Amino acid sequence: MTAPTLDGPDPLTARGRWLALAVLALAVLLVGVDATVLGLATPFLSEDLRPSSTQLLWIGDVYSFVIAGLLVSMGALGDRIGRKRLLLWGSAAFGAISLLTAYAHSSEAMILWRALLGVAGATLMPSTLALIRNIFSDPRERTLAVGVWGAAASAGAAVGPVVGGFLLEHFWWGSVFLINLPVMLVLVVVGARLLPESRNPRPGPWDPPSVLLSMVGMVGVVYALKETAAYGPEPGALAAGAAGGAVLVLFARRQLRLASPLLDVRLFQHRGFLGAVISDLMTILGLAGLVFFLSQFLQMVQMRGPLEAGLAELPAALGAVLAGLCAGAVARRLSVRGAVSGGLLAVGVGFALCTTLGQSTDYWVLGSVLSLVGLGVGLSFTVTADVILSTVPPQEAGAASAVSETAYELGSALGIAVLGSVVAGFYRGFPVPAGVSEERASAAHDSLGGATEVADQLPPSVGEALRAEAQSAFTEGLRFAAGVAAVLLLAASALAWRLLRGQRADVPASG
Repeated sequence: MTAPTLDGPDPLTARGRWLALAVLALAVLLVGVDATVLGLATPFLSEDLRPSSTQLLWIGDVYSFVIAGLLVSMGALGDRIGRKRLLLWGSAAFGAISLLTAYAHSSEAMILWRALLGVAGATLMPSTLALIRNIFSDPRERTLAVGVWGAAASAGAAVGPVVGGFLLEHFWWGSVFLINLPVMLVLVVVGARLLPESRNPRPGPWDPPSVLLSMVGMVGVVYALKETAAYGPEPGALAAGAAGGAVLVLFARRQLRLASPLLDVRLFQHRGFLGAVISDLMTILGLAGLVFFLSQFLQMVQMRGPLEAGLAELPAALGAVLAGLCAGAVARRLSVRGAVSGGLLAVGVGFALCTTLGQSTDYWVLGSVLSLVGLGVGLSFTVTADVILSTVPPQEAGAASAVSETAYELGSALGIAVLGSVVAGFYRGFPVPAGVSEERASAAHDSLGGATEVADQLPPSVGEALRAEAQSAFTEGLRFAAGVAAVLLLAASALAWRLLRGQRADVPASG
């Protein structure tokens, strides 16, 4: 692959580089906002659209599934048509589809619009890190730039629940998607003037079969994991997983034969690159799944209002912002593997502490635990992003960024699917009080939001008994899911310690 170059007669000035970074951070902030506001809106959305438990999980994770399936293809498309152009086109589409999502009239429509939002989101994410890699050639500047990028992603997670909570207390649930519109407008207008174009001057031909193989293989594997986690190893899910895995093998073999592949699979021969990607996936898997259901816990078990619930989650995001800005200095002082493994360890310990959550857990306890989780996530995620960029040469920045973001989005989707299925497995079996019809019992077992709605329709004594049983079952499932996440993150910490041995953020380690 030929190295991509910045278009234009002169390199960016120092002021121009940091202004360009501000625009790229705005795009990342938007994606962070969109990912976190949905959790708070879930109870309101459930009441209006009445999704089944399966539909609710698809509403939560189809966005990430589609992004994960398309990121590699969109990264290659950006190499060909220009990363700036792809970013701006994707931003405009993201805003338009957000408008449609806000006015979805059914669960099926919401799933469709969230899927299309994932298509638009897939055009945004590969461009940001790849542009940073080419704009900032100095390793120390790049480390700080990646820290700002990571902090922006975390800031989106911080702003999302608070702004979303405010909107949900004053408007309908669709308003949480409308906040995308002004951000997208600023991004398109300002980005068109400030961002330099970056592309591969001789990218080679576009390969539609590779695009199809990548998407089909990823969707098949993810679908199999989701269905197996929810319903056990049924033949249909196992067949989908086997077919998806086989298609991904064909994809990898095809990339090795192509002169200009969509993804250079040889990137995974870099030990540091592989360790960073695995660390990203496991961090986000645990975090996304827990936060998605923690939002429901805060509102429908602890009975907090949406704004109060958003503020309760704020310590995690603020901790991630602080750690992201300091991550470069920490990695230089402790070593890369010390920073990443330590961050993953902190997240794992935080999840382990979440196994003690209960309906009467004080805010200061929850805030302390979430602060620890946020610090760990910010430290690990920012350092691994810098490792991924520095491990590969500039001409492979687009492919490396796509793999990094695929790990992020796939981890987010799997976190909601796998940990959500753990929660659902505990929840579905709670006993229904006498006097509740079979139809209402089925609705109550579909989701905690459904149980809350059914309880409001019953006589007070029966309704309160139903609500208490549902809250207890949901809390038990959440605690168990936190334990599963803790085990996964502690294992990831040990693996990162081994794979990132000798890795430096600004110098590639030996493969």
